[in-house]
Amino acid sequence: MSSSDALAKSFSVSHSGLFGVDEKSILEILVKWQPEHLSTFRNETSSIFLKDERFSFEKCEEILLKFLKREFKRFKDVVVQWTMHPWERDALKARKALKRGNQAYGLLIELACTRSSDELLGARRAYQSLYSESIEEDVACRVEGIQRQFLVALVSSYRYEGSRMNDVAIESDAQKLNKAIRNGDKTMLIKDEEIVRILTTRSKPHLEAVFKCYYDDFGKDIAEDLGEESGLKDTIYCLCAPPTYFSKILDSTMKANASKNEKEALTRVIIT
Repeated sequence: MSSSDALAKSFSVSHSGLFGVDEKSILEILVKWQPEHLSTFRNETSSIFLKDERFSFEKCEEILLKFLKREFKRFKDVVVQWTMHPWERDALKARKALKRGNQAYGLLIELACTRSSDELLGARRAYQSLYSESIEEDVACRVEGIQRQFLVALVSSYRYEGSRMNDVAIESDAQKLNKAIRNGDKTMLIKDEEIVRILTTRSKPHLEAVFKCYYDDFGKDIAEDLGEESGLKDTIYCLCAPPTYFSKILDSTMKANASKNEKEALTRVIIT
């Protein structure tokens, strides 16, 4: 395959809605090309460049030019985020989520639950350094409604990361979760004291054992019992099954009609 064919293929993949796969190969090819190589590429990529009817040059359609500019801006964002310290990167993302409001609070759950205790503590320290306030107080001030208490508890958490577990506590937590879900208002579960306590303080190995116990005792996966409560379900997946959670995000970002926020999620997941 010639270099012009390789670059054409890269742009073809990009235009189909999968941009993010071939930026590196595009750059590696472009920096080595002479003007005649670029001319050949333009002539062989008729889906992007059209022959001007009056003059002898190839022109890029305006809509595609805007598309390429927008997509290369995302590539620039990838490079910037990749070079940052993970603590600072997470702190910036948490702040951005808080500014965006309710639709972005899932990112706070992701940051609080997929990081180790030390990584989350580092992000909290970076947040204080960058904004001269704690992430806990910022969440408490900016988040309104029933999610506030839960999100404050999540970002404040410093979980035990050892392997020691208590079988009695595991069984007790499974029973309390089932009771809260069975007897509570499904739209208000994120405010239930027992659910908040268990999900925001227990270690990840403990919670994995609790959810297994829940299934053994009640014959249903806890995520299934939660119904439409997406915040709690995302919390459970982020804590105990991050590959499942991230696979769901990647699946949505790879669709041709992916939104701007979904494309940003693709960048975030790949980098972190």
